[in-house]
Amino acid sequence: MKEKALSELTDQELLDEAKKMKSASIINAAIIGLTIGIVIFSIVKNSLGFLTLLPLFLAYKLFNNSNHNQELEKILKERNLK
Repeated sequence: MKEKALSELTDQELLDEAKKMKSASIINAAIIGLTIGIVIFSIVKNSLGFLTLLPLFLAYKLFNNSNHNQELEKILKERNLK
């Protein structure tokens, strides 16, 4: 099933997406913190290497996912739902 664009969703569906976004952002923050901790530990223990960069890439991908969240926030604000 193809996902609908955010602008095509009903008000209730947008509110459900906002709830999912909030819980996902908390989980993403925890994962980003964990990966940064792993990178710092790896640098202190071994030095900067390829395996050190993998958690940084994961953190970047999680952080970069915020474009969808910003678009959702914009649509919620336009519809006065939040």
